[in-house]
Amino acid sequence: MKHCLVVDDSAVIRKVARRILEGLALRVTEAEDGQQAAALCRDEMPDAILLDWNMPVMDGYDFLKELRAMPGGKEPKVVFCTTENDVAHIARAMHAGADEYVMKPFDKGIMTAKFQEVGLV
Repeated sequence: MKHCLVVDDSAVIRKVARRILEGLALRVTEAEDGQQAAALCRDEMPDAILLDWNMPVMDGYDFLKELRAMPGGKEPKVVFCTTENDVAHIARAMHAGADEYVMKPFDKGIMTAKFQEVGLV
């Protein structure tokens, strides 16, 4: 079973994402900021990461740069999840190593399509 790490400071977003991703037959773990996510990735590198952009402690951009520098950190498919719809913001994320992005609020159809695009379902 493929493993997805959901990184978001909102417990509600994590819960909704977990329900959708488990419905797609993914094993889900959660982190509430980039620092927790980095620690989890050092222990077990996931196959995919659903990553929020704006979080306390360590934001999604800084986490993504750290992830891609870790041993094995280029492997996970990263779908960043944001309320930001600015093209420059999206381009910055893609340049930092994101594979795809999804806008909040998301639903099952959107998540399924994005995870299919990156080859995880």
